[in-house]
Amino acid sequence: MKILTGNDLKSGAVVWWTGVGWSLDVNNAADVGEDGTKIIAREEGAQNVFAAYVIDGEKTSDGVRPAHIKDRIRALGPTVRPDLTLKPSDPEAVNWVI
Repeated sequence: MKILTGNDLKSGAVVWWTGVGWSLDVNNAADVGEDGTKIIAREEGAQNVFAAYVIDGEKTSDGVRPAHIKDRIRALGPTVRPDLTLKPSDPEAVNWVI
């Protein structure tokens, strides 16, 4: 499974390509197959995201899991302060500014 990640242009938040837009929740990530580069070019050109890249991921019973530890940390937030981890169900999550 190939998925896209990048950063939201306004907030800098880590986002994941859903197939139709970007989400804060890695579990919404869609498999882009071989189309990742084309999607990145279109989305960065439209200034919807920046620093996007294709990564390996896998669909598990717990949801989508990035293959590399770096991207797992990006998906969930800090590892030393669980109280600061991303909670995508939080309606204010889109308003967080880092």
